[in-house]
Amino acid sequence: MSQNNALDYYGRLGNWSFDEFGIHTESLTSWDLNELINKYADSDSRILDLGTGGGEKLLADYPECRKILGTDFSPEMIDTAKRNLERSGRKNITFKVMDNLQMDVPDEYFDIVAARHTITDPAQIMKCLKPGGHLLIRGVDKYDCWSLKKLFGRGQAYDDAVPVSIRDYEAVLNAGFTEVELVPIHEREYFRDADAFRAFLEKVPILNVCDEDRTLEEDKLREYIAGNTFGGQIRLLRNYYGISAVKRS
Repeated sequence: MSQNNALDYYGRLGNWSFDEFGIHTESLTSWDLNELINKYADSDSRILDLGTGGGEKLLADYPECRKILGTDFSPEMIDTAKRNLERSGRKNITFKVMDNLQMDVPDEYFDIVAARHTITDPAQIMKCLKPGGHLLIRGVDKYDCWSLKKLFGRGQAYDDAVPVSIRDYEAVLNAGFTEVELVPIHEREYFRDADAFRAFLEKVPILNVCDEDRTLEEDKLREYIAGNTFGGQIRLLRNYYGISAVKRS
């Protein structure tokens, strides 16, 4: 997805929530971004959350600490995050618009930088982390929803020669981080019914419907639903990756 198309997409995203699809998630692996953040943070920590979206996960799962800054390059998403912050009653949290490839934050300021399903520049992240600080990335890999992508013959990262997990892993190593680990993350998502599943695919970039102004081919959609319905719910196999790393002290 190009950056301009991504801006349009996340501008629309600001007007709806993933909650509307009735998704139930079953985790098959143990790597958990929120658990690691809570493990490494203490009451004096400063945390930077890249690609914060509407801030829902930050507000619900991140620990109480000295300061948390959530950033996103979509103004609409940051507006949503600020409204969610007002309702949450949480303190020491701010949100601002920022491009991850042109980061505007102080040098050696944060103890933890977390990035969830967003583009990153590890060299810039290295600059803003304190010595001994932690980088945590959760990303969407090439083989995410692979059976669905194979059926449609397209999708996010479908034609990439090298999976994004490997590119990100190498970029983190090349930036000079230590203790770099790359871990696969597997989940099953269950959607409450076919209508919710269809609406989900029309609003997220898995099949590039948003990016290329395509519509879903109904015959292929019906074929996928017929082969992946369990207890009345539609199952989607998700393939993510986690990267953890440390800035040398």
